[in-house]
Amino acid sequence: MATAPTRDAMDTTLVRVTGGRPLSGRIPVQGSKNIALHLYAAALLADVPVVLSGAPDIIDTGVCAQILRHTGAHVAIGDGCFTVTPPDGICPVVHPELGRRVRTTAVLAAAVLARTGQVTFPYPGGDAFCPRLIDRHLAAMQAAGAEVIAIDTGIRARCDARRVRAFTVDVNTPYGPSLGATVTAMLLAARAHGASLFTHPSTEPEVTETARFLADRGVFVHLDQEGLHVSGSDWIAGGSFAVAGDRIEAATMVMATAATGGSVHLDNFTAADFPAGLTRALAAAGITLADDASGGVRTRLHGPLQPVEAATGPHPGLPTDTAPQLAAMLTRADGTSAIGERIYPRRDTHVQGLRTFGADITVTGSTLRVRGPARLNGATVEATDIRAVTALLIAALAAHGTSTIRGMFHLRRGYARLLPNLATLGAEITTIPGGP
Repeated sequence: MATAPTRDAMDTTLVRVTGGRPLSGRIPVQGSKNIALHLYAAALLADVPVVLSGAPDIIDTGVCAQILRHTGAHVAIGDGCFTVTPPDGICPVVHPELGRRVRTTAVLAAAVLARTGQVTFPYPGGDAFCPRLIDRHLAAMQAAGAEVIAIDTGIRARCDARRVRAFTVDVNTPYGPSLGATVTAMLLAARAHGASLFTHPSTEPEVTETARFLADRGVFVHLDQEGLHVSGSDWIAGGSFAVAGDRIEAATMVMATAATGGSVHLDNFTAADFPAGLTRALAAAGITLADDASGGVRTRLHGPLQPVEAATGPHPGLPTDTAPQLAAMLTRADGTSAIGERIYPRRDTHVQGLRTFGADITVTGSTLRVRGPARLNGATVEATDIRAVTALLIAALAAHGTSTIRGMFHLRRGYARLLPNLATLGAEITTIPGGP
């Protein structure tokens, strides 16, 4: 499994891509990055070992392993499995440096708080394409009985009785239910005495898979019109649990191949695993998805790409993590597309890079307009978050000539084998470690 590289490695890794060739073939889909990161935190609640199969071999997996080890847990990684053996006593500190490298720091902190009644943790890291608040996470900790104090290095939370209590909290935000805060609340409630309720919960797969993980281990979890109900337990079982396929990687491969005029067959995934909002956007662009008798799902592109009008939204809507890749693909569509961002205040860190390739994109508030088909030409570009660098990679694959992309560290944070998989499909890609 990958481990966190130095900052120098983050800044100097280059990828060269010679584009302009259709990509087609058959590749597997990895375990979901976002689901796995929340399950790594949930595994810390168990009283006996947990084995998560299908764990993605990405940098963030290595970082989370180090964070859990710092709490005293034994973590073993190998053969696609992430095994967590709980310690006799948990250190109530999320590592101050490592915690700033992933987005799920507050969720990890919630697991520690649920086990020990106290935790100190840094502000989260991860992608910084816009301000991403943790106020709903902190509200859940406060509702669970913790005094929450901001300190120079982050947050300190402590329960007077050294244990969390059952609680009610609203995890909604001005942009819709908070995925991360819903998981934070679930982890806290799983160890509390009594029944907790979360109103306006997120129903993203990260939430439903964490709920399924807890339910399989004896925690009562129930969703109804009132909200999400969780009844805590003094004992949480261990055992095996499989990480679901990564819908964002699957969507990325569909859009990367379509942008080049090709298609892809995805193993370890089905058409039903794609959110309905994404399926609609792809269908509007002329891409259909169908389960294959041999297993997996295959795509088909019906003629030239067509323009799309879509907006991101909570599950089962169009995932915000696919919007940058969708914009890159739609630079090749025959007409003007509009992509609205409804999960975050804005998400446009990929726009300038796409313009460097020759894309015609305008930004009005939280809406991007993409005019195509644009002639994309090889360029030298850089991105500072996972999905933005993925969008630039798609543009490079569709562009005429050779491109150089910086910031590929971010790609390795979320994708285990994206570059080798693209090469399998016919892409000409060269990785240059420590480039100038």
